Amino acid sequence: MAPSAPRTRVAAVLRMTQIALNNQNRMIRRLRVKLEIERRESDATKEGLETKLVEAKKEHKTNQVALEASQQTIVRLIEIGLCMSNKIEMMKAKKQQARKSNMECHHKFQARIQEAEDTIQEQHLIIEALVEEKASLLQTIQGLQEENDAPAPIDDEWKEEPEEEGLEDIPVGEGEIVDE
Repeated sequence: MAPSAPRTRVAAVLRMTQIALNNQNRMIRRLRVKLEIERRESDATKEGLETKLVEAKKEHKTNQVALEASQQTIVRLIEIGLCMSNKIEMMKAKKQQARKSNMECHHKFQARIQEAEDTIQEQHLIIEALVEEKASLLQTIQGLQEENDAPAPIDDEWKEEPEEEGLEDIPVGEGEIVDE
């Protein structure tokens, strides 16, 4: 029996080695399958990430184009705003100049009106002085006629004119005031 014991031992060792090899083969197959699954998942994840990267690049490019368009729009709006500010300032300056010109014209017209009123007042005073002088001359003439026993004049000829009532009755004349 002695010879069978080492054989059985060798057979058992061989059998154990065979089982270990079979287990290792199964383990290797499982690991290969698992590795293949991991590779597929990794490839799918990689493709997904590449797709996302391409989309992100497109989106970034689109956002960059939109940002540049927005910046150009802002620059244009600023230019328009500055242009409008300049126009507003010019309009304010023109308005101020128009006011100044209107005030100058107003003052000139006021001066002309005052001058015309002064002239009318002077003419009125001259007329009053002439009326008084006429009355004085009539009295002198009448006094001289009475002294010389001359016939009395016809009443209609020596009728006194009625006294002026006011400045409003004096005709100013027609036409416009002419600049000198």
